[in-house]
Amino acid sequence: MLQQTRVEAVKPYFERFLREIPDVRALANVPEEKLLKLWEGLGYYSRARNLQRAAREIVLRHGGELPKSYAELVALTGVGEYTAGAIAAFAFGQAVPAVDGNVLRVIARVAAIEDTIDEPHVKRAIRTALSEIIPADAPSDFGQGLIELGATVCGPSGPPSCAECPIAPFCKANAAGAPSVYPHRKKKAGRRIEARTVLLLFDGRRCAIRRRPPRGLLAGLYEFPNFQGSLSEREVTEAVRAMGVEPLQITPLPSAVHIFTHIEWHMTGYAVKIADGDAPHADGLIFADREGIGDEYAIPSAFSKFKEQMP
Repeated sequence: MLQQTRVEAVKPYFERFLREIPDVRALANVPEEKLLKLWEGLGYYSRARNLQRAAREIVLRHGGELPKSYAELVALTGVGEYTAGAIAAFAFGQAVPAVDGNVLRVIARVAAIEDTIDEPHVKRAIRTALSEIIPADAPSDFGQGLIELGATVCGPSGPPSCAECPIAPFCKANAAGAPSVYPHRKKKAGRRIEARTVLLLFDGRRCAIRRRPPRGLLAGLYEFPNFQGSLSEREVTEAVRAMGVEPLQITPLPSAVHIFTHIEWHMTGYAVKIADGDAPHADGLIFADREGIGDEYAIPSAFSKFKEQMP
């Protein structure tokens, strides 16, 4: 949960998750609908699915016990080199490095690394170098100390606090008077902007949702019906009729923006009232009240502004 999400934001999700899914066997067997509902609001839902796949592998291959070796941990679905290293070192005392962004930044400054740290060969070289100096009797202290140093002293925002740094005397970037020059990173490509039109299609108190495709962005989650582009009211009328229902009233809603890693959705919204008897004729739509959607269906945070507008 802490990958891509702040600690304070995670706490209530973590507590609720453990109440509902207390152990690895429960995680392996929980229905996906419930799993995604518990994850609702955290985003990056592939993390939840990979977590369950890893739980199933742990049950099938390891008798329900988390493996202790780095090699077995990194072989689990969704477990990368950093996570495997952190578990192996922090939980099981193995002398393996846990290299996250904080550690990459610290080492890039200490060694004044000129290559971009996003390159796989640079990350491998840093892992190898750290593997050679990890104290066998204190791998957890060593790994957590480096991470904490990068998070609090040698941070990503603003100049590092070199005067407070315990390894400043050994830091080449500090000696050169240029710690903020490092690390070098690849320039990120700009996010693609997509216009979308979101519809709150309702009959009385019930609102229409539908399930997204099993692959791609927000795979398998539920959403309000939406279309590419900024549709006019006339175009909305045509789109609703194409779903098999007749719009009785169309009301514009406040617009919203949601930012994904590589895409921005700029969303126009409409509330569309349909006749009470039309819902069974709607193509591919599920009609549920606010309580039902809140309790049963995982709606991505991309639609949160529209969810607040539900009748």
